[in-house]
Amino acid sequence: MLLRAPGPTGKRILACVDLIFKALADPTRRKILDELSENDGQTLFELCQRLVVIHQIGSTRQAISQHLAILEEAELVRVKRKGRYKFHYINIAPLQAIGQRWTGKK
Repeated sequence: MLLRAPGPTGKRILACVDLIFKALADPTRRKILDELSENDGQTLFELCQRLVVIHQIGSTRQAISQHLAILEEAELVRVKRKGRYKFHYINIAPLQAIGQRWTGKK
């Protein structure tokens, strides 16, 4: 994980934290994480359907795919391929690492 990167300056750590906060800044991305926390391992199609039906978010598949890419870059979502399908899973480890940063607890 990027938060534990070695180095005296900590620039890489700050870059990872910036990615996480950027990812969490958007309400649609937070709803995607909410969906994955309720029903982990969804495909893009499943996520789009649930976002429309449950949250009335009418974004295109391409827009949701771009949101997922940002969440993946921040390591908040992990992807596993099975055949031609991509399944998305929530990863809360980066959030826990941020909490440890300020609380000093491990």
